[in-house]
Amino acid sequence: MMIEKISDTNNKKISLYIKREDLLHPLISGNKFRKLKYNLAEARSLEAESLVTFGGAFSNHILAVAAAGKEYEFKTIGIIRGEELIDKVDENPTLKYAQDLGMKFVFVSREEYRNKGNEGFLEGFDLKGVKFYVIPEGGTNELAIKGCEEIITDDLHDFTHVCCSVGTGGTISGIINSSHDSQKILGFSSLKGDFLSEQISNFVTKKNWKINTEYHFGGYGKVNDELISFMNSFYIETKIPLDPIYTAKMVYGVYDLIRKNYFQENAKILMIHTGGLQGIKGMNDFLRKKNKEIINYDV
Repeated sequence: MMIEKISDTNNKKISLYIKREDLLHPLISGNKFRKLKYNLAEARSLEAESLVTFGGAFSNHILAVAAAGKEYEFKTIGIIRGEELIDKVDENPTLKYAQDLGMKFVFVSREEYRNKGNEGFLEGFDLKGVKFYVIPEGGTNELAIKGCEEIITDDLHDFTHVCCSVGTGGTISGIINSSHDSQKILGFSSLKGDFLSEQISNFVTKKNWKINTEYHFGGYGKVNDELISFMNSFYIETKIPLDPIYTAKMVYGVYDLIRKNYFQENAKILMIHTGGLQGIKGMNDFLRKKNKEIINYDV
């Protein structure tokens, strides 16, 4: 079941565990594996030939869809945010790997990208004659949430708290739906702002959850020296690699809340590792250019 106990070093009567969803698949890892499971089945049932999806320069989702296409014999097309990337694919580890897996890219301006949810958006691209299945940015839709509901099984209902990072809200929605009513589900937003609660409310009916917005470290894709140092220390202590965009921020937040006595005595906490380790190489390239401490482990 890939659950590891984290040694208790906080002198509090709290049990801390992590569920290693990152080990599900080498490339379609963590929540991406869960989100794509039923979407791929639906694409197959509709006899789609291609998967079309959306993402940014270092998107875990873009790489996961490319890998899924390669493994399950779909062509893949990625609508990529940022026209300036068109000549920089070889400099970008995520896009280069996705391209090597067979994904074709369409680069659009940030302004145009904001319209991706509009009806008719894809009509502006040369997709005539292509039988395609559209997967939204980040992979979140009802089928993705159905897959994420499988993260929490009945034998995990003895945990008092389940914690996970939050991007588009699909993963935590699935976790909430499959949680026991007595459990408290705590999401840690990797983005600035408090707008995710409304989105998540569209997919869930339970009230046993909360989104914490205090550990985004500046916003999506942002890190600082403190977070990188924490990741390196955590790896030395546990041998568990964290990604800098999502899971590291959540784990940091859990540790900080333990220090602040947020959790009750005898709490049993399960943290969900949602994968995303492929982004480490690109982040380290960025940190080196800034002469900053890098993430000191290979994945």
